[in-house]
This record gives sequence, structure tokens and C-alpha cells, in this order.
Amino acid sequence: MRFDIITIFPDAFSYLSESILKRAQKKGLIEIKIHNLRDFAEDKHRKVDDKPYGGGPGMVLKIEPLIKAIQSITKNYKLKAKSLVILFTPAGKQFNNKMAADLAKKYDYLILICGHYEGIDARVEKVIENLKLSAQGGSASGGKIENLSVGSYTLTGGELPAMILIDAVCRRLAGVLGKEESLEEKRLGIGVPVYTRPELFTWKKRNYSVPKVLSSGNHLKISQWKIKHRKGLTSE
Repeated sequence: MRFDIITIFPDAFSYLSESILKRAQKKGLIEIKIHNLRDFAEDKHRKVDDKPYGGGPGMVLKIEPLIKAIQSITKNYKLKAKSLVILFTPAGKQFNNKMAADLAKKYDYLILICGHYEGIDARVEKVIENLKLSAQGGSASGGKIENLSVGSYTLTGGELPAMILIDAVCRRLAGVLGKEESLEEKRLGIGVPVYTRPELFTWKKRNYSVPKVLSSGNHLKISQWKIKHRKGLTSE
């Protein structure tokens, strides 16, 4: 699966070069490309934002550099039926576990636009929708774009949401975690309190013990205990 990220802060993505995502890229299971929007600006100051028509606070990301960035990205890696452009915005649809699984299953190419300031020029969506893209079966169709939010709160920009989405989607790709059972939502223990050695921990004259059932060796009772204490994730 391929991810292309359009951002004005390309140095913010060091997390994508660590841990599981780093190994997945080395194995060739995923490909992540980061594009500095300022590289597509038209003036010598590399300006990518301007004041909104109609007035109002803040600045808006301009249409020209965004469309040029998308055009450059898709020049050699064509958008097809299993492609999607995602814009991160507080007004977008709430991203969740089920959506991550659907993206991993239905798409093999995502372009992620990291919004900033008061958002992006609304015409960007129209241009993407009207692009003549090569779809499966040889027919032509417009591009698909989805507005997403990662929570009911406002962030400075779309960089954190982009990393959250990539992490959540990649975990559902075959081979990234090694075993499907590694997904927390597939495991009984998700949301259950966990413990490790030592079995008895003493701090400032107080003892903190591991629940006896977990060291009992009785697998039935352990499973019942985990079910009782489970708070886990849902797919919604």
C-alpha cells in the first residue's frame, strides 16, 4: 500500500520511520512519500496560504500549490479505482477502527492532505472530483476524496491525523504485524489490566500484588477473569 502525504511540515513525520512502520517499509509492504507543499508554490517566498474571500480570521491554503502537488504525485503513480484522496479537517467524518479496516481492504493508494489554518480552498475538492482518472476496466471517472477527523477536538494541522491514520491502516495489512491475532481488537486481553514480574511489588511499605487467578495456571478461570475485566475496543 502506498501513502503520499502533502504537508507544510515535512520534518514532523519521524514517527513513520520507527518500529513496525519502519519494518513494513523495509519489507516493501508499504511505501510512504512525504511532499513539502511549499515546493509547489508559485512565488519566490514559497507562499502557500492567503486571506479568505469574504473576510474572517486566519489564512487558507491556496488551490494552486495543492493541485500542482497532486498532479506531480500522480504523474508516475496513477490514481485508479482503488485510490482515495483524504483531507484532514475538524469538520470531517470521524475516523474509527472500522474505517481503518475498510481503507486497508478497499484501497491500495492514499493521498493525505494535511490541512492547516482555516482549511484549504474548497475548490480543491471539486478539481479532484473532476479529474479524469484511469479506473479499473478502462473507463474514466472522477477522483474520490474523503474529509476525515481523528477526534472531536481541533488540532493545529493534519500531520498528527495523517500519522494516526497510517498507523491504524497499516496494522491491518497482511504481513505488517506478522500475525492477524496481533491486532489488539482480535485479542481477548485488550482493555484488561495487565501485569508482569515481580508478582509482589512493595513501595513505601505497601504491597501491590498480581491477581492470584493470573498465576494459577487455570486457563478457564483466567479467560473468565479477562472477560469480566475487559473494556476493549469496538469496531465502531
